[in-house]
Amino acid sequence: MLDTLRGIEEKYNVIETQLADPEVYADPQAMGKLLKEQKALMPLMEAYKEYAAALQTVEESMEILNAGGDVELRELAQEELDAARAVIPDLEERMKILLLPVDPNDEKNVVMEVRAGVGGEESALFASALYRMYTMFAESNRWKVENLSVNDTELGGIKEISFLISGNGAYSRLKYESGVHRVQRVPDTETQGRIHTSAATVAVLPEAEDVDIEINPADLQIETMRASGAGGQHVNKTDSAIRMLHIPSGLVVECQDERSQHKNKDRALKILKTRLLDMERQKQTDEIAAARKGQVGSGDRSERIRTYNFPQSRVTDHRINLTLYKIDAIMNGELNEVVDALTTADQAEKLKGEE
Repeated sequence: MLDTLRGIEEKYNVIETQLADPEVYADPQAMGKLLKEQKALMPLMEAYKEYAAALQTVEESMEILNAGGDVELRELAQEELDAARAVIPDLEERMKILLLPVDPNDEKNVVMEVRAGVGGEESALFASALYRMYTMFAESNRWKVENLSVNDTELGGIKEISFLISGNGAYSRLKYESGVHRVQRVPDTETQGRIHTSAATVAVLPEAEDVDIEINPADLQIETMRASGAGGQHVNKTDSAIRMLHIPSGLVVECQDERSQHKNKDRALKILKTRLLDMERQKQTDEIAAARKGQVGSGDRSERIRTYNFPQSRVTDHRINLTLYKIDAIMNGELNEVVDALTTADQAEKLKGEE
């Protein structure tokens, strides 16, 4: 590990030297790339400098203790030795985590898709509650939320919704949300107070950029139609809704949220690109999951990942056996405790794979 760290330190020093060169500022693209690399390496370099300083303190303190002499100086050296030895294991663990391969999608924006599952209207209402939870979590992180496509119900539920969350590190914090979310509660329509179980599925897709995927216009079959929805203002009186079929993959995307046909087409194309990119990523994920079963970041959307039990105020994440009795806070977007636990578990799983 130390050899690897020394090599990274050399690379970091080269980057700092290049950034000190005025000629670099004449090329904004090159400068941006260097600044991004510097930012990515900085946490590891800070930990490495602390680690190197602790090792040096151990060496110097041992020299003083072995030399004998002044009692006061020896006591001070012993204190510094004990303090340095105490932080070294934590710094080693931190550096191991920072040395793990970085998910190239972590800094990307995300397209999230929430769909009602089994449970009828209660499932649609739960899907709406999940959408609200994620938008509130996004707001707490100062991320921007933009609805791409929504199919709602007359009672305020959501059959299906696609929305874009834009912000630094959005994918890194939300990528563990893919899967089946189960709810246990008494629906508003239940007169006898019986607890119902229903479910909704969540997909978290890193937003596709133009450089990520190209679509041949000849592979697209585009139809225009009138928007439909719960009624009233949701129903458009012009043919502005778009239905887009990608012939090679069979993927179909519909978008009707905007009054403009052009805007709906752009949004449908964005969703299609993201889903096509996710199909490629899913193939790689399946290969990894086959070799490493039970991983937190498997991305398997058929897996039941979490249960929300309202009568007991309990939320349980089944992948890491985490149970929290704070369902109101979580449904109001306070997801950091869950996300942090999932991130730590995933890192631990990856560290095992590196051993």
